[in-house]
Amino acid sequence: MSKKQKVLITGGAGFLGSHLCDRFLAEGFEVVVMDNLITGNLKNIQHLFGKDGFTFVKHDVTNYTFVEGHLDYILHFASPASPIDYLKLPIQTLKVGAMGTHKILGLAKEKGARVLIASTSEVYGDPLIHPQTEDYWGNVNPIGYRGVYDEAKRFMEAMTMAYHRYHGVETRIIRIFNTYGPRMRLDDGRALPAFMGQALRGEDITVFGDGSQTRSFCYVDDLVEGIYRLLMSAETMPVNIGNPAEISILDFAKEVIALTGSDSKIIYKDLPKDDPKVRRPNIDRAKSILNWEPQVSRTEGLKRTLAYFKSEIYGVPQV
Repeated sequence: MSKKQKVLITGGAGFLGSHLCDRFLAEGFEVVVMDNLITGNLKNIQHLFGKDGFTFVKHDVTNYTFVEGHLDYILHFASPASPIDYLKLPIQTLKVGAMGTHKILGLAKEKGARVLIASTSEVYGDPLIHPQTEDYWGNVNPIGYRGVYDEAKRFMEAMTMAYHRYHGVETRIIRIFNTYGPRMRLDDGRALPAFMGQALRGEDITVFGDGSQTRSFCYVDDLVEGIYRLLMSAETMPVNIGNPAEISILDFAKEVIALTGSDSKIIYKDLPKDDPKVRRPNIDRAKSILNWEPQVSRTEGLKRTLAYFKSEIYGVPQV
């Protein structure tokens, strides 16, 4: 009888990590989650406890990391990912991007496992080209407040390619653009949960700058599909996964107000330093190599996410 394929998901109690747990269990994998819970939450994976093939280990992957038995795949998603988190946890963010990645790549080498590391559109910084392609090297302030996240991810990519080229480790690099959906934290500081939370509570909606800066929002189910396809592909160079449907932050705030039926007013505050003015992925590589592109419209995705946030704020069951 053949053994189940086993995948380790670091940061698996986080927003994205928990959805990956669902997907890989549904695909018949044995899933091991490692998370130190500094930004993750057991609530995101509590529905998986007791399921056959699911294991949770509370562990900081910047320390020596061990998994008993065989290991086929690793998804390295351990890292604070929202501005409010990495500005509050700058040292931890740098450590997990550097030391944590080193430990995970070493584990992959030892086990002969294929490893996919979660990079980010933030490696492009405040971009000077638009939309962003994978061959763009970025415009990043390494000593700015956001540098702790941007440079942690850039180092992560460099370390990953070094292990691939020098040690022959099977590696995959995904550059994730703004993603949203159920299990996002209302207090994580990003525009979507902030706007929805403020609208549902009847508070003023805070727009930074004049709201002309743009973002491109990808629904989590689409992202998970892209991650799965990249992991199972032969592509070793970075691949953008995101939704190229771009919208200004001001128009997005108005969209959330309309969706929620809120009477919230829009107020303006100073734009944070080094905040990107534009953000939109070029996904030609994902289309050609992975036959992937987003399927869930922003209208539909926002409805699903709103139902989740209503359940969080009001205790209203999701339909």
